Amino acid sequence: MALLEIENLTVEFDTVEGRFRALDNVSYSVNAGEVLAVVGESGSGKSVAMLAVMGLLAQNGHVWADKLVFEGRDLMTMSDKERRKVIGKDISMIFQEPIASLNPCFTVGYQLDEALVQHTSLNRKERKDRMVELMQQVGMPEPEKAIKKFPHQMSGGQCQRVMIAMAIACSPKLLIADEPTTALDVTIQKQILDLLMDLQQKTGMGLIMITHDMGVVAETADRVIVQYKGKKMEEAGVLELFESPKNPYTRALLSALPENATGNRLPTVSDFHDGQGGAH
Repeated sequence: MALLEIENLTVEFDTVEGRFRALDNVSYSVNAGEVLAVVGESGSGKSVAMLAVMGLLAQNGHVWADKLVFEGRDLMTMSDKERRKVIGKDISMIFQEPIASLNPCFTVGYQLDEALVQHTSLNRKERKDRMVELMQQVGMPEPEKAIKKFPHQMSGGQCQRVMIAMAIACSPKLLIADEPTTALDVTIQKQILDLLMDLQQKTGMGLIMITHDMGVVAETADRVIVQYKGKKMEEAGVLELFESPKNPYTRALLSALPENATGNRLPTVSDFHDGQGGAH
């Protein structure tokens, strides 16, 4: 049985000009121990889908799905209280822009402690020991000093490590990483990706990697879903996708890789609609 199953997920937002459909009947699943990459340009609905799973959409968001199931439990029919027991514990998320996601008014230790208070029965000393252990696990230097720091006292890479520590604090079965290397330099990007893959392999958790970077996909994924304008264009194993992409949009993404540059013009929107329709 799949860890997470999504069938025909649709998300719309109320705007001053009426309803805007951000996600249109998207379906996919992820298994325990699997790395699923969801790839596409900004605005393709990658993050919206995962925020819908987490129940974190804004109040003007509306969600429909034929199936939105985690470990056999229907997330759509769960009460808020039941969902809070799952989100942050069994399903966790690393958000974009770690500096913006961390509260500047509190130390990173205080913010790490929130998840442990909510989802574990550890006492204060046990929680502090767990925080130090987590900081060591994500490669943070001087972890005991690090938990006493505020976010502005850390680099972008260190804040990203704190976000990862927060996400894995309660040993989730499914981790969603939303553009985990955005705004980091190339060296730090590699360290963060290596850290995530090491954690995934050691714990056997399912990992959904949201990205627009096909290089990240090649390095990390078992299976890939390509999205464009809120629709699923293609789904394939990573080797199959790179060797024989079927959808024009997928081919355009791959042709944008530096090693595939040919000097031809950039593709236009009309190139992605050659009569093949939606998912393949």
